[in-house]
Amino acid sequence: MSTFERYLTLWVGLCIVAGVALGHVMPGVFHAIGAAEVAKVNLPVAALIWLMVIPMLLKIDFAALRQVSQHWRGIGVTLFINWAVKPFSMAALGWLFVGYLFRPYLPPDQIDSYIAGLIILAAAPCTAMVFVWSNLTKGEPHFTLSQVALNDTIMVVAFAPIVGLLLGLSAITAPWGTLVLSVVLYIVIPVLIAQVIRRSLLVSGGQPALDRLLRTMSPISLAALLATLVLLFGFQGEQILAQPAVIGLLAVPILIQVYVNAGLAYVLNRAAGEQHCVAGPSALIGASNFFELAVAAAISLFGFNSGAALATVVGVLIEVPVMLSVVWIVNRSQGWYERGAARKGAALKPASRAA
Repeated sequence: MSTFERYLTLWVGLCIVAGVALGHVMPGVFHAIGAAEVAKVNLPVAALIWLMVIPMLLKIDFAALRQVSQHWRGIGVTLFINWAVKPFSMAALGWLFVGYLFRPYLPPDQIDSYIAGLIILAAAPCTAMVFVWSNLTKGEPHFTLSQVALNDTIMVVAFAPIVGLLLGLSAITAPWGTLVLSVVLYIVIPVLIAQVIRRSLLVSGGQPALDRLLRTMSPISLAALLATLVLLFGFQGEQILAQPAVIGLLAVPILIQVYVNAGLAYVLNRAAGEQHCVAGPSALIGASNFFELAVAAAISLFGFNSGAALATVVGVLIEVPVMLSVVWIVNRSQGWYERGAARKGAALKPASRAA
């Protein structure tokens, strides 16, 4: 994990301060950026999102889908958590905490928007940081790669319908045109661009050429994320200063969702007899979110000033420390895990664990 990634929460905190301060000092600049839209898509943010997402998608080898059957139990558990549990559990937690328990303490005109942001955050499984978490748990690299490739493939067709369904159940109008445009703009096109670049590099210079580009692009990707957050908080500054507790309240359902889904995936893998080197990344994939996509979709659907955009940013703020705590739990519980039903899979030799 790079220094940037290790201290991501610190950088996000600094972006909050910088964004709020700049929003007060240069409101005209932020309003001009917010007005640079075509078909409800903010062009500066779209450019930043591409700089965030494409380097991450360069790591994905869709040829790894051929390996899915090698760890079918872990794959099945993770798919169940990602697509049948996580979005719906987050919607339920959003309705309970934001829509009911915390309602008196939140701006009443933003309640639905906060819930929408939580739904968007949970509807997209993590792509890039999963490789970091998997490596920290000595996860089986072929499982991690094939699972991420499969999730990205499913995301192309499932993200918009799931978000639209849950927004409808929450009595929030789903702008389907913008939602589909977000999928095309922030998933389909970046995936195609990343795969063209990946294949060209592998043909011309092999894996070393791809690795060099990834090392170059990684800080650019994170810098684009931080720049997007500065813009978001430049627009959200007034609301945050007026109600600083909002961020803490929005973090509650996200934290519960992370730990519950990670724990459920971990236990289900144990019951299925899957190896620990598969159960670890399975739990982490089931718990983490593709927050770059969530931020972009929330901005496109509801705007910079929306509670939805703020809710997705809270996911960014707590991502690293929370996921590191899940990594710690997975590593410390390996002995307990392997004494249980996972012993049924002991005859299956783990594949290479090279990062």
